[in-house]
Amino acid sequence: MQVVVNTRLLIEDKLDGIGWFSYQTLKRITQQHPDVHFVFLFDRDFSDHFIFSDNITPLVLGPQARHPFLYYAWFHIAVRNLLNRMKPDVFLSPDGFLSPGARCRQLPVIHDINFLHNPKDLKSLTSRYYNYFFPKYAKAAARIATVSEFSKQDIATHYAIDPAKIDVVYNGINEGFKPLTEAEQEATRRQYSEGRPYFLFVGSQSPRKNLNRLVQAFDLFKKQTGSDMKLLLVGALYVSEGDLRRVIGQSAYRQDILFVGRQQQSELEKIVASAFALAFVPYFEGFGIPIVEAFQCGVPVISSNTTSMPEIAGDAALLVDPFDVNSIAKGMEHVYRDTSLRHQLIEKGKTRKAIYSWDRSAGLLWDSVTKCL
Repeated sequence: MQVVVNTRLLIEDKLDGIGWFSYQTLKRITQQHPDVHFVFLFDRDFSDHFIFSDNITPLVLGPQARHPFLYYAWFHIAVRNLLNRMKPDVFLSPDGFLSPGARCRQLPVIHDINFLHNPKDLKSLTSRYYNYFFPKYAKAAARIATVSEFSKQDIATHYAIDPAKIDVVYNGINEGFKPLTEAEQEATRRQYSEGRPYFLFVGSQSPRKNLNRLVQAFDLFKKQTGSDMKLLLVGALYVSEGDLRRVIGQSAYRQDILFVGRQQQSELEKIVASAFALAFVPYFEGFGIPIVEAFQCGVPVISSNTTSMPEIAGDAALLVDPFDVNSIAKGMEHVYRDTSLRHQLIEKGKTRKAIYSWDRSAGLLWDSVTKCL
């Protein structure tokens, strides 16, 4: 059996949500199935760190696919031609892109279709590319995997796909996330938040992450409480970064809003585990990985009551309306003032986290691969 895998998002020290999904599931799948030959397709030089076992053959195929024109050149021409030469049993694509015209069964992991609901969240050409091709990818796929029941129903409804063709494969939680001692937390706060407790956001500055309203809610929280709390923003810059800077600049508490950019994984694990609470209030998520990472660290969670987040959080997070600044601010105040609530959320998070395991994710993704045969 031969499986060709799109591994273009396995980039050393730059793994994001889909990158981590790829890394954690593929590591387990390749090691657990030594009788299967896997071909990993990279669009640039790769790290040997991503060649998890002897049954993997890595190939670098140009051009680097980081723009809609280059997406087309890579997936629709270069990858298609390679697949038609190799004739694998399955082409697995963890970021959802497929190769129309390839004469093999194809399995995309479509994490969400936010670009359909909020097309202006992306650059215009990227948005048009996604909204033109992803419905076609979904139709052409032998099966589809996605990361929540919400996304499954969203894809089925808007792309007219039989739900029986879609498999739910939840994300897991990376091994390094764990509770820290008070001394370790204090050291982290000295390094990142001037020694003060902080609400934490983790993610890119994409518009759907809703950081403008989060900053405005933090302003309101500070006015209402007089707290010395900080707001720590962790993640890569995005197209909306200029707008976010403007909103922060207008804040009366801008000195308490700390943007520390993308962090190495080891630092991110410490930052999450040292937070007073996670304040994660996007208006659209296919899953919401920071929620379960906070559960693993024993950190209480404030999250949105929309899309997949109630499904992922269950009763272990305080849910707020991401479109209502007052609702977000009240959630922050509630967690700040109510020690009993904080402890309840932490305990419920400890129970809820058991649902999310990369071992389980890998098993479910492999089941989806075998259903394609």
